[in-house]
Amino acid sequence: MKWLPLLSPNYNIRLLNQIGEFRKGVKFLRTVLKHEKIDLLIAHGAPAGAMASKALKGSNIPYLVTLFEPHADYMLESGVWCKLGLKYIMQRQWEKLQKDNAAGLMPVTEGYKQRLLSEGLNVNKIAVAPCSVEVTSFRFDLELRTDVRRALGWEFMTIGIYVGKYGGLYYSDEAFQIYRQCFEHIADFRLIILSPQPKEEILRQLQYYSIDLSKVYISAVGHTEVPAYLSAADFAFATYKQGPSKRYLSPVKIGEYWANGLPVLLTESVGDESDIIKKEGGGALFNLKQKGSVAQAIQQIQAILKDPIHRQEIPKLAAKYRSPEKIREAYEYFFNQQKAT
Repeated sequence: MKWLPLLSPNYNIRLLNQIGEFRKGVKFLRTVLKHEKIDLLIAHGAPAGAMASKALKGSNIPYLVTLFEPHADYMLESGVWCKLGLKYIMQRQWEKLQKDNAAGLMPVTEGYKQRLLSEGLNVNKIAVAPCSVEVTSFRFDLELRTDVRRALGWEFMTIGIYVGKYGGLYYSDEAFQIYRQCFEHIADFRLIILSPQPKEEILRQLQYYSIDLSKVYISAVGHTEVPAYLSAADFAFATYKQGPSKRYLSPVKIGEYWANGLPVLLTESVGDESDIIKKEGGGALFNLKQKGSVAQAIQQIQAILKDPIHRQEIPKLAAKYRSPEKIREAYEYFFNQQKAT
């Protein structure tokens, strides 16, 4: 294995940096392909696939795109890009080129595979490879649960946990409104927020929605520390913004929540997980456009928590749907195809 780093240019304007990085990356990739005698190129994600598609124009070298998602649609629906913006227009075009020219695509959801098939793509060039989770790394630990809850002084409370950012793909104000409803409907509710965002911003949101700060713990911890806090919690939040493209997400955090045995309070129509929860359990769904939906979902979570074996049953969903084995199978499928050509 050889590591060949691609260093970004250092312009003061971010857009110039991104354009420069793309152009430099294409040129560098062409050089690598020529001198290293590459037989197959693997691009990790649709943005990387754009670079691969450009670099391989006129070449007979096949390429695969992992984590293939409607990236342009994600950014548009989240308000990060606008429909007439250059980034959106170019990314949409690049995604079309990848659909037409890539030897294989690995979408992260069964839902997106079905959409690609409806667009006329050959089933033989698609293999689903969801974002995986090492289930054993996130498994429930009773000793860690006891330690964290004792340290917080919340030994006998019902604890909800959120891990991640606010804004972009995720609800911001709406998430805090959901937290407030949890405090209203669950008498002994407490909240853990693990987020890289500035603590001051989160505190302002909590105060704005009249949430008692003494009942909330906020921290930014390393990834290896997250399982201890998940073990301390009783259920988890996955508050993604709604939108047509969100059905094609494969949220890593849900796999980690499930691996720990936590039922998830999830936005309706997000990823394959929404359908999984409807059919097999593992959480409850809410839709902010439907009055009373959050309160009903909270009641469903409380019902799950009363099941004495839910903490042992929910990790089976992570093992079934988020195992790294699924990624290995997808790679093996395409590698075997290439051997046969």
